[in-house]
Amino acid sequence: MSTITNARPKVVIIGSGFGGIAAARALKNAPVDIKIIDRRNYHLFQPLLYQVATADLSPADVAWPIRGIFSGQKNVSVALTEVRDVDKVAQQVITDEGAFPYDHLIVASGAHHSYFGRDDWEQHAPGLKRIIDATEIRKQVLMAFERAEISNSDAEQRRQLTFVVVGGGPTGVEMAGAIAELANHALAADFHRINSRDARVILIEASDRVLRAFPEKLSAKAQASLEKLGVEVMVDTRVQDITEQGVQLPNQFIPSATKVWGAGVAVKNVGRWLDTATDRTGRVPVNPDLSVPDSPNIYVIGDAAQVPWKDGLDVPGIAPAAKQGGKYLGKRIAALTAGKTHDTPFRYRHAGNLATIGRHAAVIDFGRFHLSGFIAWWLWGIAHIYFLIGVRNPVFVAMNWFWSYLTFSKGARLITGLRPLHEGHDTEPKPGVQAAE
Repeated sequence: MSTITNARPKVVIIGSGFGGIAAARALKNAPVDIKIIDRRNYHLFQPLLYQVATADLSPADVAWPIRGIFSGQKNVSVALTEVRDVDKVAQQVITDEGAFPYDHLIVASGAHHSYFGRDDWEQHAPGLKRIIDATEIRKQVLMAFERAEISNSDAEQRRQLTFVVVGGGPTGVEMAGAIAELANHALAADFHRINSRDARVILIEASDRVLRAFPEKLSAKAQASLEKLGVEVMVDTRVQDITEQGVQLPNQFIPSATKVWGAGVAVKNVGRWLDTATDRTGRVPVNPDLSVPDSPNIYVIGDAAQVPWKDGLDVPGIAPAAKQGGKYLGKRIAALTAGKTHDTPFRYRHAGNLATIGRHAAVIDFGRFHLSGFIAWWLWGIAHIYFLIGVRNPVFVAMNWFWSYLTFSKGARLITGLRPLHEGHDTEPKPGVQAAE
């Protein structure tokens, strides 16, 4: 029973991802006051981050201000701050900017990349969950070609032109294919001392095939498409160490200047905030109505929730699942606020798995219906444009993609946060010289 006496119930949503946005939108006409808490002021379309990382899109194409999204929804306000804890007794979310009371709490905080206990690898192999990750990877990829161009050492040129992607899921497959296309097409005419087509792109997967969530036939087609692009696919291969100089495998060391991590995810802090049990990745097991055990007014959705699905599997951590969870909770809370019962459990409806491999190929699993190749690539693009949040952005993203497709150009090849090309170089600019951004 809530301790808050305000006539309008307070709904606090932690996180502005797909689940949080969907929940707030579903409560548009409900007599509630909604507070969205996020440490960033924008909603990020994570499925297209790899295209920011490989210079196909700019960050502004895949992110939109939260306040702009809800500018016409008067029952939503936004708090830009960091969540520190949840006081379930007082029904408050504790943040750096104070406490926010709630009648209903929705935790949609998402997941982060996991290095399976080797967090020291992150400094050498960034993951891809945030805009800053994408721009850092873009900088590393583009700087590798720049360093190779000016290097007088054949060994160092080879190291700079070797790109290692760890993890054969959709993120890894899409990253590896995009880097290969960047080297084979977009950069082919940009350098004169090196041939960008000499770049070596390696995808490493610990299991026996890439895209294990897909049927074996589609996994095989995805690997064949990668290899056609020139990507070296190593399956049944575990990474033993990652250093600045390269990647250590059981039987060899691969010198590489650029490494990208796409092998695992974990949920941070949610179990601690809610003082509840989690699985080994930090997800919170929830009830059929997505509530936390023993806390009927606290819900967890999206990547942070462990929701049973079918055949012993859990609901996958993908955007459609988060959106469905958010819509379900919006309807549930609206009904409870109106004094109605809402006993219908959450049921996930799986629309399929999609992954793209470069500009001409993709694989799509619609259950009984499988599709691969060029047509699948177009369907993949249409599906992602459909899910874009902004009003104007789907049109602009579609135009960018179409132009890139026609010209093989990359419109966002900017290197920001530039550091000296050589280790040991002075990091401070000389007097009268302004450092380049």
